Amino acid sequence: MKKLIFLLPLLLLLFSCSSDIKDDNEIIEEAPPLIEEYGYVLNDFNVIRDTIRPGDTFGAILDANGVTQDKIFEVANKFKDSFDVRRIVVGKPYVLLNSKDSLNKTQVFIYEKNKVDYAVVDFRDTVISYNSSKPVSLVEKTASGIITSSLSATMEENNLSPYMTDRLANIYAWTVNFFHLQAGDRFKVVYTEKFINDTIPGGLQEIKAAYFEHRGKPLYAFNFESDTINRVTDFYDEKADNLRRAFLKAPVKFSRISSRYNLKRRIKYYGYKLRPHKGTDFAAPIGTPILATADGTVSKSERRGGNGNYVKIRHNSTYETQYLHMKSRNVRVGQYVRQGDVIGWVGMTGNTGGPHVCYRFWKNGKQVDPFKEDLPLSKPLAPELQPKYFNFIAPLREKLDCITF
Repeated sequence: MKKLIFLLPLLLLLFSCSSDIKDDNEIIEEAPPLIEEYGYVLNDFNVIRDTIRPGDTFGAILDANGVTQDKIFEVANKFKDSFDVRRIVVGKPYVLLNSKDSLNKTQVFIYEKNKVDYAVVDFRDTVISYNSSKPVSLVEKTASGIITSSLSATMEENNLSPYMTDRLANIYAWTVNFFHLQAGDRFKVVYTEKFINDTIPGGLQEIKAAYFEHRGKPLYAFNFESDTINRVTDFYDEKADNLRRAFLKAPVKFSRISSRYNLKRRIKYYGYKLRPHKGTDFAAPIGTPILATADGTVSKSERRGGNGNYVKIRHNSTYETQYLHMKSRNVRVGQYVRQGDVIGWVGMTGNTGGPHVCYRFWKNGKQVDPFKEDLPLSKPLAPELQPKYFNFIAPLREKLDCITF
């Protein structure tokens, strides 16, 4: 009996230890992390991701996934304003959230219009449709580069967005001839980049400030909201002068001048007879957008004789411009256009030996060479806004000056 009493605590200790060992080795299954996207917990569904393929229709996709014809018909007719099922585009992604049961029927259809915006059709209970957007954050970044051959090639060498090329060309369109950049020209930029859901790059948002050194001349540019009522922004230099001029240097981007304004031109084909050329020809591929070089009202938009398809714009009582040999026109007589608007596309209509736009420029009713004219500047920043402007650009200029090439 004494031996049994002595062994009892030992047995209890062993039993306790064995219980502890069992607990230590017990496998505890953790719940999978919740995955939220498009405002839904994806764990609650069977998720199918795909893209619109040639021949796909909204009805066919949903019919194959168990949605009844009456609900498909309801969406097609009731929600045209929020989601027009006829306008789904081949290549666009879509997501099906299907029920987690043997039916695997689609409960939610999500169509991605672009990287940020999407349309939702929820078939559960009452059918609803709405548009929404993924959360977008902006991150400020800096970049720089030295021109080796062209601006676009330098952007590629520095792993920068090709859109940066277009933005810089627009900012400096009135002060830098991008057809004749020199090796050694250089630039710096302070810009913001979009990130979708904080992780997915969404591309260039805006350039906040830039520095371009062309032929040794430094050119600053700062993006400033000069009209707070209409939220209009423009680029100004370090002295608060507007970088825009009344006229663009060229009606097409990244082209080349194939024939200049020349009143003494003689052509071998015509026996070297004097045949003045009162325009400037910009060679470009067929279909290249042609831009209005300044604000104005369209006075002519027609096809006639050697001009082919052409557009003429009256800018004010002093200046007019004309654009010849278009493939097609994009404006009508009486229409008001803004500088940079697409008014047509490069073609070969009329008398022309190759695809180009012949750009003609009138001053006081006389055709002149725009490259030899002292063209007017845009208005500088209003004096009452300049103190605010100089305070605004001070930290941006410091950032630009601190960027190394």
